[in-house]
Amino acid sequence: MTRTVHCVKLDREEEALAAPPYPGELGKRIYEQVSKAGWQMWLRHQTMLINEYRLTPIEAKDRAFLVTEMEKFFFGGGSEAPKEYVKPE
Repeated sequence: MTRTVHCVKLDREEEALAAPPYPGELGKRIYEQVSKAGWQMWLRHQTMLINEYRLTPIEAKDRAFLVTEMEKFFFGGGSEAPKEYVKPE
């Protein structure tokens, strides 16, 4: 039987992640409150942030920025796209 969670991003019951997608307390919180579909939304948003801001995930400051944005994306007011970002059609 597939585990489900009430996804904080989608505000509905959805299929849960198989394992915490991130280490530590934040990963545990995401595992318990975010669905697979919600996590996929974050991965797309994170990719856009990396590309638009030209981030390098091996840089500590860039990783810290992404963690902050991840927390906002799921548990805060949301993570915004850069003002200059033009969504593809």
